[in-house]
Amino acid sequence: MKKRIVFLGTPDFAVPSLEALVAVGEYEIVAVVSQPDRAKDRKGRLLPTPVRACAEKLSLPLFQFERLKKEGVAPLRELNPDLMITAAYGQLLSQEILDIAPVLNVHASLLPAYRGAAPVQWAIIQGEQISGVSIMQTELGLDTGAVMHSKSVEIGESETYGELLTRLSVIGAEELIVALRAYFGGEATFVPQDDEKSSYFPLLNKADAAIDFSLPARQIFNLVRGTNPWPCAYALYQDQPFKVWRAELCEGSGTPAQILRADEKSGLIVACGEGALRLTEVQLPGGKRMKDTDLLRGRKIVQGDLRSAR
Repeated sequence: MKKRIVFLGTPDFAVPSLEALVAVGEYEIVAVVSQPDRAKDRKGRLLPTPVRACAEKLSLPLFQFERLKKEGVAPLRELNPDLMITAAYGQLLSQEILDIAPVLNVHASLLPAYRGAAPVQWAIIQGEQISGVSIMQTELGLDTGAVMHSKSVEIGESETYGELLTRLSVIGAEELIVALRAYFGGEATFVPQDDEKSSYFPLLNKADAAIDFSLPARQIFNLVRGTNPWPCAYALYQDQPFKVWRAELCEGSGTPAQILRADEKSGLIVACGEGALRLTEVQLPGGKRMKDTDLLRGRKIVQGDLRSAR
């Protein structure tokens, strides 16, 4: 008899794991739980969460509880699952939920480092060269449960948050299947986390993406990578937000925010507290994303136009 599994997830990161569970054909997905739809299109219509869209495509039973710990206990208990799996679900599980069945979580970091809801973004912003995925046992603490399985990966020199998250979502799905076979085969080993080596980082907000040109170029470069595609790093251009989608480290020095080059051949090169940065893909307020060289074909940027956002 197939093991009964409830899957809880919400964003794109969780979709490959759900698809993998169905594709292997070894488990019965008795329910999928996603957060309520919140995103809207340009006409103000609610858009389904990526996990809801996936569940509907795969014809899986779906729940969307506003508050899982109040609305979800009875319905999930009735399903009598053998295991529950979470992947970026977005709500903390109460003890009542945890008592229904064991819970495994797919987390996008090498625990105990980078606990919290934005591990991939912060790992890049902090300049890490290694990231990974951990399959862990969920308990009441935030990402504090024992780790059953993990897989490390190198972070590309210019890899963005969005690119790395997509890569980790696929790796997480693959490693989840490996972990489940060990778990149901009685071969799982859970290793408690060393809390003394732990780190926690909260969700980012738009203020976290503000560029300070007095910082070293490498630090700003990592901020740009770690906030692409959201919330997107930004400076100020004539006192308006000037988004920086991509950048490159380059030679040069000067007063922070000093424009060292601004032409359609060299691009837009700005001095930082240490070194310089070329802002290779940018966006003016109300404009479209474009290469710096394309922007400079139709616009002249002079000293004083560009400054730090903090």
